[in-house]
Amino acid sequence: MQFPSYYLVRQKLPSRVLADIPAAVSAQLDAAGLATGLKPGAQIAIGVGSRGIANLDQIVGAAVAWWKSKQMRPFLFPAMGSHGAATGPGQAEVLARYGLTESSMGCPVRSSLAVVKLGRTPEGIDVVMDRTAFQADGVMLCARVKRHTDFAGKLESGLFKMMAIGLGKLAGAQHYHAHGHQIGLEAVIRSVGRQVLGTGKILGGLAILEDAHHQTAHLEVVPVARMERREEELIELSKSWMPRIPLDSVDFLIVNELGKNWSGSGMDPKVINRDIHGNLNPWDSAPQVGRIYVRNIHPLSHGNAIGIGMADAVHRQLVRKMERKSTYVNGLTSGALACLKTPAAFPSDRACLEAIWKTTGRLDPSAITYCWIRNTQDLTELAISVTAKMRKEQEHELECLGEPRPLRFDERGDLVEALGV
Repeated sequence: MQFPSYYLVRQKLPSRVLADIPAAVSAQLDAAGLATGLKPGAQIAIGVGSRGIANLDQIVGAAVAWWKSKQMRPFLFPAMGSHGAATGPGQAEVLARYGLTESSMGCPVRSSLAVVKLGRTPEGIDVVMDRTAFQADGVMLCARVKRHTDFAGKLESGLFKMMAIGLGKLAGAQHYHAHGHQIGLEAVIRSVGRQVLGTGKILGGLAILEDAHHQTAHLEVVPVARMERREEELIELSKSWMPRIPLDSVDFLIVNELGKNWSGSGMDPKVINRDIHGNLNPWDSAPQVGRIYVRNIHPLSHGNAIGIGMADAVHRQLVRKMERKSTYVNGLTSGALACLKTPAAFPSDRACLEAIWKTTGRLDPSAITYCWIRNTQDLTELAISVTAKMRKEQEHELECLGEPRPLRFDERGDLVEALGV
């Protein structure tokens, strides 16, 4: 088969890299005064999630050091719902793979799925909270604030979501997602978050924003009194920085890797234009995508292949690396059953492309349009077929890196990498 050549392009996305992360964390904590009213020796629980956040070890390490400088006793706990196969050791292992261990952070890591009950919201939602965190003298959250992969609203992923889904552990995550089907996940996150704040245990949250290059761009300690409104403002800022695929439509989207470290859904539905329930092209901010082919899974996903069902075809190596227990727990907890389905699997990239190109509706493979990306978080460099049509409003933001190149395959029939990964 002779598929069209591609251009390797780079999106001219502004860099907003924060120069001195530890200094920024310390300055923010000083200004927020979270230690006010706490006695020396107080135990401070620092909640950390399961996403692949840039410089997470530096950010959390700086927060630990600040609390210790105030004569407090900080410890880390996983605030990640059902992730890590919904076990205490599994969630501690997730943190360890991000470099967050007792030895590296200089404080204990306490991981348990035990929860305490916090009462019921006006909507009838029973609220629970990580018992280890609740028993501490105060809780500080560390969360990336960004758009949510599965819904759109004024309050999406961030501190409030961590207070609900993260602190709720497996029991809470299951319950909240069930209510989310009835009243919407944003309403659940707001209501549960308010209930958690009402305990007086939350001291504040360290909001992390990243730029289009997945680099730390803004750090802000948000006090409890302003948390809900300020998080809405920070999410709008974060959304304005997010990149997208600069095409109107594409027959094939080739994705090198899915993974929980890239997105809670394995692949960001708002990039690939799918949703977690199997619907096609629901987002007008993304290109119309005909077929999605995924080649592999990132090691930091720990075998959790949630999102595999949003693909139309996958490389067989992805299926081999899929750890079914953690994948199923994640999908069953969130209710995203379509994300668990295993699509057609092929022994090589060539075998896949040659088998399913006709399902795009094209009669000639040389007319196929495609885009090839590393993952749904890194959209700085992309391979775009010469047949694809760019979005006019983004043409000036693209730098072409050389002449057109043919798709090349190795002796196994796998693509020779164009994206330097």
